Amino acid sequence: MIWKPGRKIPILRPMNPKVDAFLRGAKRWQKEMAALRQIPLACGLAEELKWGHPCYTFEGRNVVLIHGFKEYCGLLFFKGVLLKDPRKILVRQTENVQSARQARFTSVREVAGRAAALRAYVRQAIELEKSGAKVPHKKTSDYPVPEEFQKVMKQQPAARAAFQALTPGRQRGYLFYFSGAKQAKTRESRIAKHLPRILKGKGLDD
Repeated sequence: MIWKPGRKIPILRPMNPKVDAFLRGAKRWQKEMAALRQIPLACGLAEELKWGHPCYTFEGRNVVLIHGFKEYCGLLFFKGVLLKDPRKILVRQTENVQSARQARFTSVREVAGRAAALRAYVRQAIELEKSGAKVPHKKTSDYPVPEEFQKVMKQQPAARAAFQALTPGRQRGYLFYFSGAKQAKTRESRIAKHLPRILKGKGLDD
C-alpha cells in the first residue's frame, strides 16, 4: 500500500482510463470487478489493460488480473501456485494450468468479505516478485502425446514438422488441450479442428 508521508490515509494508485472504459462496457459482474479493482490499487500496483482485461503490475511484471466468466468473476494471481493460501480461497482454473490461481466471486458482498485477505495475498505476491521467485514449469517432453495425435503426425510429415516448429509454450497448449478430452472421439475431433492452425504455425489461442 502506498502511504503519504505523515498521514495514515492510504493513497490509491491512479486509475487507468482504459480500465474505466472496460468496466463501463462490462455486461456482467461490473460492480464486483469494480470492487476487486480497489484491492491491487490499494497495494500500490500499476493498473494496465492487457489481453482485454484489467491487469496489475509491479515494476512491469504481471501480478494479478481481473477477469469475468459466465458463472463468476475472479482475481487471478499469475504466480498463485507459489502463494500461501491459509484461507483456502485460491482455485486452479483447469488441471493444465501450472502457475496461475484464481479467487472467485459472485457478489460484491463476497469481495468485501475477503478484501483484507486478498490484500494480504497481493502483498505476498508482490514480495514474490521482489524476490525473483520463478514457477518451475514442466517441459513439453514431460507430457504424453495422445495416441490420436501421434497417428496424425506419423501419417502427415508436414503436421509433425509444423508442430515441432512451434514454440514450446504453443506445443504444451495443444498437448494439454488434446489430452484433456476423456474420449478418443473427442480427442480426434479436437485434433482435426486445430490441425490447420498448427500447419499455419499458430498456437491454440493465437
